[in-house]
Amino acid sequence: MEATQTAQPATVALFISDLHLQAAMPRTAAAFFNFLRRQAMHARQLYLLGDIFEYWAGDDDCDDAFNRSVIDALRAVADSGVELFWVAGNRDFLVSSAFAAAAGLRLLDDPHVIDIAGRRIVLTHGDALCTDDTAYMAFRAQVRDPAWQSAFLARPLAERKAIIAGLRQGSRDAQREKAEYIMDVNADAVEALYRATDTILMIHGHTHRPAHHVVARAGVDYERYVLPDWDCETEGTHRGGWLAVNSDGSICRHRADGTVIK
Repeated sequence: MEATQTAQPATVALFISDLHLQAAMPRTAAAFFNFLRRQAMHARQLYLLGDIFEYWAGDDDCDDAFNRSVIDALRAVADSGVELFWVAGNRDFLVSSAFAAAAGLRLLDDPHVIDIAGRRIVLTHGDALCTDDTAYMAFRAQVRDPAWQSAFLARPLAERKAIIAGLRQGSRDAQREKAEYIMDVNADAVEALYRATDTILMIHGHTHRPAHHVVARAGVDYERYVLPDWDCETEGTHRGGWLAVNSDGSICRHRADGTVIK
């Protein structure tokens, strides 16, 4: 008598963030393209939760050779029938409609709530939860202002890139002076987002501190999944990964090499 095999639940949605893609990190880009071909093509939905690029100077940079390679790879996934969704990060918040149209994806507000596989989930990049970093929060409010963005995008592309390079260096310098807790999410901000969105499940990136946090309150488990950042440049090292929500509502964490995190 032949043994019957239990059918595995289908992958409904994948979640990924913080790849910081750039031409100077070709192995990381190659790992991302491999993920798109091997994993994303077999899901129903792919959610990109910010900082997919190391920086984005504006949609008039879509034809840069490296940027175009990323756009074309995303478009191939969209053309295969997978729905693609984008939440802006602190590095690529200037992504707009031209990029979305070229890549075949939909831009989402931050935060955004989805109902999927029987789970109600709030999605966010995560930087808005780092409220202890008051200097960053002030900067974030400035650069997310539509008037500031309009004025910045009116500058020549080369000038914008030079400004961004200066800001990135300033950010690296500032981070060396900050305590670790300041650059992590604030517990009160996390709780406030749960309340505001009527959710008990959250997925975000930004902090580069991948984890599955569970906090029990009044008999209810509040879950928070933190996505990893990616860096595959060192031979034999593949930092990164993604989250999968399956058709039965189960959630799996995967490393960049595809292995499941227990």
